Amino acid sequence: MKIHADWLTRPQTKRIIAALDAARANAARFVGGCVRNAVMGLPADDIDIATQLTPDQVMEAGRKANLAVAPTGLDHGTITLVADHIPYEVTTLRRDVSTDGRRATVAFTEAWEEDAQRRDFRLNALYADPDGAVHDPTGGGVDDAKAGRVIFIGDADQRLREDYLRILRFFRFSAWYAKDIDSAGLAACARNVAGLDGLSAERIWKETKKLFAAADPRPALAAMEESGVRARALPELTQTERLARLIALETDNFLPADAMTRLAAGLADQAAARAVASRLKVSNEERARLVAALGATPRIVSYMSIREVHRALYAFGAETFSDRVKLAWAADARTKTVPQWRALLEQAKVWPIPKLPLTGEEVIAAGIPPGPLLGEALREVESWWIDADFPDDKLSIAERLKAVVQGLTP
Repeated sequence: MKIHADWLTRPQTKRIIAALDAARANAARFVGGCVRNAVMGLPADDIDIATQLTPDQVMEAGRKANLAVAPTGLDHGTITLVADHIPYEVTTLRRDVSTDGRRATVAFTEAWEEDAQRRDFRLNALYADPDGAVHDPTGGGVDDAKAGRVIFIGDADQRLREDYLRILRFFRFSAWYAKDIDSAGLAACARNVAGLDGLSAERIWKETKKLFAAADPRPALAAMEESGVRARALPELTQTERLARLIALETDNFLPADAMTRLAAGLADQAAARAVASRLKVSNEERARLVAALGATPRIVSYMSIREVHRALYAFGAETFSDRVKLAWAADARTKTVPQWRALLEQAKVWPIPKLPLTGEEVIAAGIPPGPLLGEALREVESWWIDADFPDDKLSIAERLKAVVQGLTP
């Protein structure tokens, strides 16, 4: 078969292929996700290329073609070539020499079949010539992609023992592309679940976020629970029912999937958020978001008044407010409140969070000297301003400031 995708005819793609062909004709093929997605009629984010050229030959070819060249994964044979600010990862064909469940020692090869056999799933071992002609060395990748199947290449247990991260990849790719969870693959994951203990926190976190970003990962998450993988990889994720309800309401109400909100929904409280953030070494920004999403005050209810919504938005911002609304909504089984919950989310989008129209200089000019009293005066005016529902009225604010100054100064 042949694939037809916009990235195939992109001028930048043609420049990359021309550069590689100049070094050796017909030595480069597109590989992996871009080919898989084209077979499935889906867009592709990254365009990866496999080649019989060595890394040194790839770099030389890139320089001769005036492309930007970066040895981003030289030890594993990956060179990034950049054409007009668009990166293409070009990787020399490889075969595994040895594996330990976490990483592999590889040797370069010129055999496409050897390169395919070291990959994880048949639908990921698809290659395409520059004209779009697809090669399927495992014999099942095209059919799997068309039918929505995620099946290991060869013996599933052997694939997992080579790299136990493939356990999580099985569930992630199943969430994104499978119509049903492959029973043989699931059984293999259950048999090898202890291998997850040796993986780095960063690798687990990366796969977790990708899994949670799928449109509807509920079947994959249920399979993770059944196989013992969830308890091993994500022991903090105990609120699986609330998580499932959140995904359901997102799907039913055409809300965008957000991996961080979903993870928060699966956690019991802020202590659990801190625990998973620490264990998986998430970024400070991600940790802060998880913890904030699980805050208990102010209480979020579907019937919040506009004034209460404004106060909450001002207190912790639109993102945290939206996260808390979704979590509260997921805990509410009543269908009649759906319009109220949707209205709260809309408020977070449309209400511009204001800034207190008062500066420290203005407070000093009103008679408060610099120092602790200045901060107290600002807080008093801000508290009044919030209680008055954020009036954009400089005269009223000036009158309030005058009263505060009279009350605070000797």
